[in-house]
Amino acid sequence: MINVAILGAGIGREHLAAFRELRDRFRVVAVVDQDLARIEEIRGGDEFAAYNDIAQALSDPNVAVVDICLPPPLHSEVTLEALNAGKHVICEKPLATSLADVDLISKTARRSDRQVFPVFQYRWGPSLAQLRYLMAQGLTGRMQVAALETHWSRGAEYYSVPWRGTWAGERGGAVLGHAIHNHDLLTHIAGEVASLSAMIATRVNDIETEDCATISFAMSSGALASSSITLGAAGDETRIRFVFEHLTATSGSAPYAPGSQPWTFTARDENLQSKIDQAVAATPFEAVGFQGFFTEVALAIAGEPNNAVRLQDGAISIALVTAIYHSARTGQRVALQLRPDHELYKGWLP
Repeated sequence: MINVAILGAGIGREHLAAFRELRDRFRVVAVVDQDLARIEEIRGGDEFAAYNDIAQALSDPNVAVVDICLPPPLHSEVTLEALNAGKHVICEKPLATSLADVDLISKTARRSDRQVFPVFQYRWGPSLAQLRYLMAQGLTGRMQVAALETHWSRGAEYYSVPWRGTWAGERGGAVLGHAIHNHDLLTHIAGEVASLSAMIATRVNDIETEDCATISFAMSSGALASSSITLGAAGDETRIRFVFEHLTATSGSAPYAPGSQPWTFTARDENLQSKIDQAVAATPFEAVGFQGFFTEVALAIAGEPNNAVRLQDGAISIALVTAIYHSARTGQRVALQLRPDHELYKGWLP
């Protein structure tokens, strides 16, 4: 049984709901929020300590894992504090807001012999399990192109929270706070990004940060990908298409759990379709979203075989954000990997 303290009762309520579904693995022993009333709103009859100070959770000997669900500027700082307190860390996106902070987290994790799990729950769900199974069976062939759409709606109500829409409060806009999940899916399925070009704009809301973007990626494999992002859509929709040598995989439009809806897997050669359909039908079931994510975290902490998101995955996501902002500001195509002497290595704030 793994004892968890959740820091933040906002998105933390969704984490709590997933932990409840995994009671054989996890026990939430504490929730921290400056507003204790918010904790009671999500308690739902569960027995756990309610703290209004992070230090209380970090000093609690019953806590093995700290689950960080705080505003972005606090993520790296609290991750470091938790690691130094001897806790494993689950951290909502973004893991950090500079590559320099990622380096410091990596060093601290090694020194404390604790693990860090950046939250990328989009990877889980029956449809994405089917895609990975098709890849493992050799039925997809090489990836040719990919197209990602993060077309969501965010307006005045969303940005009424004072820290949102500001560089100081969020450290970024739609690239950092919204499309980061789809970009993780891209590298999860298609591998490393070799280079990218990006344009960003603020066209929808009266905010400091970007709410629209378009990005083109050249993958190390030779595949090409595009990402279209807006917070000015009529509703919240996420669409993903991976075009492989032998088949095209197309998602539904579920915004926050693309693996939850059925995908279509269409063979380029119709003679291959039956094999694809059989493989899809034979794919073992996989839980969606946070439940799938936390299942793998539990296996990793127990030292069992797992597919947990790792610290390196979080580092890749921060490198992509850094490169996107650099490209958008300079008009240059940016090559990955970024070295410590890069001008945005210590942060991308304007």
